[in-house]
Amino acid sequence: MLQMLTPICIKDMEVRNRITLPPMCMYCAGEDSLPNDSHFVHYVSRAVGGTGLIIMEATGVLPRGRISDHCLGLWNDGQGEAIGKIVKACQARGAKMAIQLNHAGRKCAAKTEPYIHAPSPIPFSEDYQTPKEITVEELAEVVSAFQAAAKRACQAGFDALEIHAAHGYLISEFLSPLTNKRTDAYGGSLENRCRLLEEVLAAVRQVWPEQKPLLVRVSAEDYLEDGIHPAEMVEIVKRIKPWVDMVDVSTGGVAVAPIKVYPGYQVKAAQTIRESCGIPTIAVGLIKDPQVVEEILGNGRADMVGLGREQFRNPNWVLNIARDYGIDYPWPQSYEEAFEARK
Repeated sequence: MLQMLTPICIKDMEVRNRITLPPMCMYCAGEDSLPNDSHFVHYVSRAVGGTGLIIMEATGVLPRGRISDHCLGLWNDGQGEAIGKIVKACQARGAKMAIQLNHAGRKCAAKTEPYIHAPSPIPFSEDYQTPKEITVEELAEVVSAFQAAAKRACQAGFDALEIHAAHGYLISEFLSPLTNKRTDAYGGSLENRCRLLEEVLAAVRQVWPEQKPLLVRVSAEDYLEDGIHPAEMVEIVKRIKPWVDMVDVSTGGVAVAPIKVYPGYQVKAAQTIRESCGIPTIAVGLIKDPQVVEEILGNGRADMVGLGREQFRNPNWVLNIARDYGIDYPWPQSYEEAFEARK
């Protein structure tokens, strides 16, 4: 049996294999930020194709928290009810479901928002508007919004929850000294820069069931001299470990930087956090080769592996790998003839 096809338990969530669909933005919601048929087909087809854990795309906890006008939202009950239909359909086909909650911060490009927020009034690039420095009172509203969205996610039936603290969105902006130039209790020292993330996690844990996993996605490397590097991210993860069950490890995105990308280029960061913090991790980064996946898992570099673009190209990636290796795997009954293992 391939390591990738073995189950894994995180808290009370048992996942049928080690393959995740990372939270890849679809940018196809209406301006009401409700899911539509495109979302249903996209996620359910990956559940049919054998994906173990599906992490739904970055979902705004506030209208100003969306990355674009066409991103999902979870700031009202109607959105939660609509998303819940997708959750149930995927679970009925064997996948476990998580959702990534996000506030886009200075990288909000929603044209319907007259202004955007950030730790400091520094634009991401000339293509983005200059953000307003978010006040302490507004930060409290953001924390409450994450908590309310987490409660709706629980009501929608999600198996796990992921807080987006990566890729230069609001929480990530507070963590990185490149984007956080504040002199109050939310800026300066590592302790202060972690304050918003810790407040969000503490608030979410008040409404998110203890037996259900809580994940955090991080950018372990900013790729700029004065930014975050893996050693500092290890210290951040150690601080948040009391609330967190698994870390989804990515890199980059906080500022424009030169990044040399290649298959598995972010795996080392996942391994460093796993070994240094004693916490399960998900590794990602242009991975598509099953032998690379097996090397990551077999050598204990991560506990699960996320394949994003590859599963966009091939929704049946898991089933095809099982067939190619001649493994008797539980195919959907309607597809048994097509996916019968090669002898």
